[in-house]
Amino acid sequence: MTLQQLQQVITIAECRSMNEASRKLFVTQPNLSSVVRELEEETGITLFLRSNRGIVLTQEGEEFIGYAKQVVEQYQLLENRYFHHKAKKKFSVSMQHYSFAVKAFVEVVKSVGMEEYEFAVHETQTSQVIENVKNRKSEIGVLFLSDFNEAVLEKLFKEYGLLFEELFACDTYVYLWKQHPLAGQSVISMKELEEYPCLVFEQGKNNSFYFSEEMKSTYNYKRTIKADDRATMLNLMVGLNGYTLCSGIISEELNGDDYVAVPLKESEKMRIGYIRHKGVKLSSIGELFVEELKKSGNPL
Repeated sequence: MTLQQLQQVITIAECRSMNEASRKLFVTQPNLSSVVRELEEETGITLFLRSNRGIVLTQEGEEFIGYAKQVVEQYQLLENRYFHHKAKKKFSVSMQHYSFAVKAFVEVVKSVGMEEYEFAVHETQTSQVIENVKNRKSEIGVLFLSDFNEAVLEKLFKEYGLLFEELFACDTYVYLWKQHPLAGQSVISMKELEEYPCLVFEQGKNNSFYFSEEMKSTYNYKRTIKADDRATMLNLMVGLNGYTLCSGIISEELNGDDYVAVPLKESEKMRIGYIRHKGVKLSSIGELFVEELKKSGNPL
């Protein structure tokens, strides 16, 4: 039983005439009769009966044709997806939870359109960002280095054949709801933050201080809450007057204007950058994404 044979008996059933099916398929009538005979012998059923009105499907034949049509239709879907259309180029990035990086991704998609590209963006844990670039699931991974985590992460990058490219450096900011009691201050100290919950992104099984997305990961906080995504983090800022320590680069276009970034008194430098495979040139769309990231380098 072949796909061609199934297509031929479907045509016979639709035409209800061997002669008409023969003309439509550009196959001789004896060849079509041979196809029907072979299928009937293989399946052990009678597909067609001859009558004065031409070819008539048996009850078993109708059931067989129903299944045959499903097989042919599925093959046509497969053929249309992979053979008749040019495969789309793929572009994927992974990142720590940065709204400015998502905004850069959005600008790239708007710029190049979605006709030629299949896009993917993974806002995820630090270790997964590194793994995704290592395994080439993503071309680029966006994260930060500091005096605290640099030695550990750079060693990991070297082991995986990855290169860190710095985009810009920035101070540490306190990110909180604009109605937070401390939101109106020009600067906030760690002492002033003690009574409020510090919000940190969950890092799963790789929950090392070196993989933290927040600065001062070893600080002895009185209250902490872990979250998995930015939306939950923002809700906790409103509901519990929580805060997080970040780069201070806010995308109001994506997150709205209900949140503010205030300089931290005990600030430490963050080096925002991206990782890629060493010795592998970025694609043109990868370069475009990097240029959009560079535009974000001025904390609010």
